[in-house]
Amino acid sequence: MSNPTGTLRSGSSLTRKRILVAISVVLAVTAAQYLYGNRHDFFDLKIYYSAIHWWAHGHRLYTYTQPDRVQASLGFTYPPFAAVLMYPMIWLPLKLVIVLVWLGSGVCVVVTSAWLLGPIAARHGWPGWYLFFIVVPLITTLEPIRENTAFGQINMFLAILILWDLLFALPRGAPFSGVGVGLATAIKLTPGIFILYLLVTRRFRAAGVATGTALGTTLLAAILAPRDSWQYWEQTLWKTQRIGHLYLNQNQSIMGMISRIARPDQPGSLLWLLVVLVIGGYGLWRAGRAASAGDQLTALTLTGLAGSLVSPVSWQHHLYWFVPALIVLLDVAATPGVARRRWYAWAGGVIWFTVTFSVIELFDWHVIPMRFLDTPEGFVLSNWYVLLMVGLLVALPIRLLRPGEPSATRLATTFRTNL
Repeated sequence: MSNPTGTLRSGSSLTRKRILVAISVVLAVTAAQYLYGNRHDFFDLKIYYSAIHWWAHGHRLYTYTQPDRVQASLGFTYPPFAAVLMYPMIWLPLKLVIVLVWLGSGVCVVVTSAWLLGPIAARHGWPGWYLFFIVVPLITTLEPIRENTAFGQINMFLAILILWDLLFALPRGAPFSGVGVGLATAIKLTPGIFILYLLVTRRFRAAGVATGTALGTTLLAAILAPRDSWQYWEQTLWKTQRIGHLYLNQNQSIMGMISRIARPDQPGSLLWLLVVLVIGGYGLWRAGRAASAGDQLTALTLTGLAGSLVSPVSWQHHLYWFVPALIVLLDVAATPGVARRRWYAWAGGVIWFTVTFSVIELFDWHVIPMRFLDTPEGFVLSNWYVLLMVGLLVALPIRLLRPGEPSATRLATTFRTNL
């Protein structure tokens, strides 16, 4: 006969162990984040704040500059529509703006992580709360997430727009699918690669909505700020030096890597264009294959990685797409019978460890002497995120979900049922 009392005790013991593990992870990560501190003191957010106030006092938005000890001077570099959205900053004190952006970014991290982890918990029979409290703290340690918060950047707001659009609105055939991608594109331009993704996957209606949204909001900004819009599209957009020195290790794009190789000379634009066409085209091709297989998460992750590589400037806090890539690797590594599952587990561990501990910063932190920067090992370390993203473009597995398995269209429901 079965022993229901023993089963209950065993289940209760397992739950207690899980609670202790979850509490330990949360406390350890909290202590680590506290010790690391906010080393950038919301530097970028303060530039936005000052630039918007400069603009509100009658000056030209893109003439604002702020001295920087590393890059001489920095200014406002987002499209005019982003400035329109940020305009309410003039009515709020800086400290309140910092709190709102910090809290908003945190909410975006929590919500997007819940969306991504929900179906994995359901597929593997794991308690949703347990997976959430183990994985989300570890996500916050990743350099793209940590630095996004420390700089006061807006990348998590863009990520939640894109994920909602492509994981929820699009699979459900919502008439407004494409709006999130269009808004993100109007705010920062680089999410425009997701419009190409929609075209590659033959979601022509959503691609049209995204394009129309991006153009419509850009036109609205042009109506509200015609002089600044003209200056941005005619001049500022093409001055990449306003964003910072392209050759810095923190610029983990193909252009950044080529610039580091070419220093002190300027990299050839034709070479960069040829390389990004190959990499961008390959990334979109693999994304299309993933979408055809029904793996929307892998598809949009591959698109995001390709976009980060082909953008002229991809600072470390832009690289959110390591997060869904790691979650895909976790899912595959935990699936019995998958070929090379141990390889995927090791790959995920290496990515998390090296991205969390900022391999590309080892030279700037003087952990490794600068004289080693020009060695083969120095090349690998200074371009580590570029190499990781290229590797993920090639090797990130495309999952074939069996009928009835939790899919992207039921993310929120599956997470709630596992709480």
